[in-house]
Amino acid sequence: MHEAVPGTRAIALVGPAGAGKTSLADALLFASGTIDRQGSTGAGTSVGDSSPEARARGGSTELNLMHLRFMDERFALIDVPGGTGFAADGTRALAAADLAVVVVDPDPARAPLAAPALRTLDELGVPHLIFVNRIDQARGSIRELLAALQPMSVSPLIARQIPIRARTHEGDQVTGFVDVALERAFHYEAGKPSERIDIPADLLDREHQARTQLLEQLADHDDELLEQLLMDEQPDAAHVFRDLARETGENLGVPVLFGSAGNCWGVRRLLKALRHETPAPTATAARLGVTNPALWCFKISNAGQMGRLAYARLLGGLIGEGTDVRDADGRAQRLGALFSVQGDKMAKLARGEDGEVMALAKLEGVRAGQWLGTGTLPPAPDVPTPALNCALAIEPADRKDDVKLSGALAKLLEEDPALRLDHDEAAHEMVLRGVNDEQLQTVTAKLKRRYGVSVTSRQPTIGYRTSIRRPVTQRGRHKKQSGGHGQFGDVVIEVRPLGRGEGVTFTETIHGGAIPRQYIPAIEQGVRDACHKGPLGFPIVDVAVTLTDGSFHSVDSSELAFRTAGRIAMQEALAAAAPHLLEPVHRVVVVSPTGATSKVSSAVASRRGQMLGMGPRDGWDGWDRVEALIPEAELSGLEAELRSLSQGLATYEAEFHHLAELNGTLADKVVKAREPEHA
Repeated sequence: MHEAVPGTRAIALVGPAGAGKTSLADALLFASGTIDRQGSTGAGTSVGDSSPEARARGGSTELNLMHLRFMDERFALIDVPGGTGFAADGTRALAAADLAVVVVDPDPARAPLAAPALRTLDELGVPHLIFVNRIDQARGSIRELLAALQPMSVSPLIARQIPIRARTHEGDQVTGFVDVALERAFHYEAGKPSERIDIPADLLDREHQARTQLLEQLADHDDELLEQLLMDEQPDAAHVFRDLARETGENLGVPVLFGSAGNCWGVRRLLKALRHETPAPTATAARLGVTNPALWCFKISNAGQMGRLAYARLLGGLIGEGTDVRDADGRAQRLGALFSVQGDKMAKLARGEDGEVMALAKLEGVRAGQWLGTGTLPPAPDVPTPALNCALAIEPADRKDDVKLSGALAKLLEEDPALRLDHDEAAHEMVLRGVNDEQLQTVTAKLKRRYGVSVTSRQPTIGYRTSIRRPVTQRGRHKKQSGGHGQFGDVVIEVRPLGRGEGVTFTETIHGGAIPRQYIPAIEQGVRDACHKGPLGFPIVDVAVTLTDGSFHSVDSSELAFRTAGRIAMQEALAAAAPHLLEPVHRVVVVSPTGATSKVSSAVASRRGQMLGMGPRDGWDGWDRVEALIPEAELSGLEAELRSLSQGLATYEAEFHHLAELNGTLADKVVKAREPEHA
């Protein structure tokens, strides 16, 4: 008999975009009696995905939180976005979940889409099961699907059900299932509980084989069950379900169930599996090292009328409004109001029960990714962070909105761990970086809707630089007489090329007082002024400048005059020293399913890429790793191209590697495009 689990158990719904996670959340709410009518993401009536951006996109752009009660036990649902640009919003929450449901498509060809979610769960040590959604649309074999999914899972998959198929006017369709653990068959009823039926005669042999395989998998970690099987004895149902719960909770196996969220098929069976097999909050507390009441803050939200809210999961006990807590840095905080979250609706809580997922008000100093507690705090979970390879240079459409834009961006950056704001001083640009273009477009839409700030955006300026090929000696003289004191500065400099990456150096060898020493810093500043924009329109790098001679006037010389003379000498020297263009080149590592590797290699080559190596991705069966050098100018659009070549799975990381000479028509084109900006 199942014993009720105290507290609230947290279930994360994860998987690729479009698999139906938000639809499944609505189906779970409906099947449990939490809502009276099942919503639809297509119609914009789902409990989750309530933001205008999610409605417009037709998919999740941020995590959704919901609660349900099933057979007197309480569950929190954490619907994690599947889109690559939005997944990081839920990964921190996933780390503290008791169990995750990986929602996948029934098509075996689309099985690789589940690989990132399965790998993340294995890395975080979060117990999980698989729910094959849209089984009513399945055309392939469930066995083929499991065979395709197994290489992506560290633990063996455990088939809990086998499909019952029937001929319809639309062809062969799944109309029900046999529960292998229960040894019972059910016929699907749309929007209602499945009807129990006799196991079809033509499935008896297959059911026996599936049950034998299930028991043998469980016996791998249960000597008593193994002995029963060797003695040809059948274990009772309680023993089987106890083993299934242990296998799931200890990550020894991954149960697989199926159904259709849209029709609410198989959803009650999933609820029963969650009730029996989801570990208690105490197990998750032990996994994360929680020994006292502690709150894992996984998200900050600045949206809505409630102001700034911290979303958190409570583990290790009870906690209430007004409780004094400390963060990992030892700073004291006092908890404000506590709220239960149901999509975009909130209800005040008197106190937080063990395992509760809730919103906390008035915690101004708390950041996402922190623990808060009344005693010793555990280390923060090691949550993977995505590569930020897409960028937009942005500025307010109305210059009066400068301050407003800064404040709005600060709030959005606080909410999304996959966003970063850089200030490119050389290009005088504010650069917003994210995972992909879709994410950045969503951010600009939020800026306008939430904060009333319209922005203009463009691709960031490529970090081209200029250097020289030959040494030059050059005199620079600045002389001006306009009544009263004039201006006079006279310098001689030697300029020569340096090795790549050595920067701009300045030295002096002045003898005999040709130039008073108090003017030398001004000369250096003039030289560096000239390096901000070289003769080709880009900053100068890798040159050595030596001040060798000059002259001064006892009355008319000044720091300003010598700074001007230094700039003139440097400008003329650079123009005469065979200047040439340098372009930034990045080291790029692409990870991709093996089936797409040849296409990825071609895409790299088409972007002037230099292949450095290719081989299997460590620990990922059926995946490859491609390493190459690609010019920064060629990276624009690479993320979208790689995804289109790989069912949305290939990703890359890029970091600056070196500056390389750019010559010929490509260099001419870059310089010509720069001329109107600096005419």
